[in-house]
Amino acid sequence: MKKVLFFILFCFLISTGTVLSQQKVWPLEDCIRYAIDNNIQIKQQVVQTEMQKNTLALSKLKLLPSLNAQVTNDFSFGRALDLLRYEYIDQNMLNDRFYVGGDLTLFQGLINYNTIRKNKYELLAGEQNLQYIKDNISLNIALAYLQILLNKELVNANSSQLQITRQQIEKTRKMVDAGSVARGNLLQIEAQAAQEEVSLINMKNQLDISYLTLTQMLELKSPEGFEIVIPVISVDTASVITGKIDDIYNLALSNRPEIKSAELKLESSKYDLKIARGGRYPSLTSSHSFGTRYSYIFNDTSNVSFKEQIKNYRNYGIGITLSVPILNGWQVNKNIKNAKLGILNSEYTLEAERKGLYKNIQQAYADAVASLKKYNASMKAVASTQESFRYTEQKFNVGMVTSVDYNAAKTQLLNAQSDMSQSKYTYIFKTKVLDFYKGLPLTLTK
Repeated sequence: MKKVLFFILFCFLISTGTVLSQQKVWPLEDCIRYAIDNNIQIKQQVVQTEMQKNTLALSKLKLLPSLNAQVTNDFSFGRALDLLRYEYIDQNMLNDRFYVGGDLTLFQGLINYNTIRKNKYELLAGEQNLQYIKDNISLNIALAYLQILLNKELVNANSSQLQITRQQIEKTRKMVDAGSVARGNLLQIEAQAAQEEVSLINMKNQLDISYLTLTQMLELKSPEGFEIVIPVISVDTASVITGKIDDIYNLALSNRPEIKSAELKLESSKYDLKIARGGRYPSLTSSHSFGTRYSYIFNDTSNVSFKEQIKNYRNYGIGITLSVPILNGWQVNKNIKNAKLGILNSEYTLEAERKGLYKNIQQAYADAVASLKKYNASMKAVASTQESFRYTEQKFNVGMVTSVDYNAAKTQLLNAQSDMSQSKYTYIFKTKVLDFYKGLPLTLTK
């Protein structure tokens, strides 16, 4: 009985924990952290960075001498060379050879050293690429988060308009029953309500899609139970865009990972040229070796013991090899030319990244200024449209205007509210982009 009660309690705790995890309300900061921890593209770049670390480590280890061991065993039938007497005999024979040796590059045009430096810059560039991916994902998460907030406002606005229309239907029905207005007015308002219901359904669908988009970016299995924090966001109509484009750009040049990555890759390409030029120099290599052997002739009583042969036939070797490149199909010259072209291409890449950054800052700045102006204008439009709608609604209630005029006024108000919401969230996102270029963290809280 105790086991049954324990199992029921365990299942209850598990299900409760699942429900609680589904009911978690996500702030923007948690969404960004979770996406960075679980994004596949980031994980792939982490793997790539680890591979670059291994490449750097291997290039350093190449400075060490090599050492290899080799054991050879052969069994011969018939006539064979007796290594003990160094004469050919017609007997079965077993021969073992043991060898340990290697080499050490003393000089090779500093190719190994320059390869280490190149791989170091490649690793640093890879780390900046990782940060760039994280930054892009953070911005996309922020945009998807703000899209949900916008769609929520639009759903609320459409829902409020539909509620007003339904209330007006009840008022108009009473007026029709009292004979003060024609039945056509009621039919027109009911048709308007039907259209508003369709618009509300469409907006709810857009809200669901925006939830799906964000949860997919977070690598969550389903948007079911997912909810975000609704922060208090206010835009002061007296707000101004702080900072100048050139100031923001100069600040971004020093902290943006895509710029740092391009600069590091340019440095890496310069070491490619040094590596290529190293092919023109002679290489000096030392070698070292140790070897011995053992032979055994079947059915021969004169065989020397294994220990004695291993001892007697030991030999040591050390050597120096100088290799001078003379003619290698112009390969070295072509490698140098390609390395120079690689530097030129890296310079173009860096220039393109800088220009692209400046254009992005220009665009974000212009969009922020434009959206702030539009928001201020929309605020005034909403205020005046609300007053106009109240006046039209009062006249409609006493039969001074038709339902067509009433519906037009209400639609005008909804459009003004939608424009205000759109411009508000565009302004918020673009200002966050500018803050991001300044090196500030992404947050919706002050």
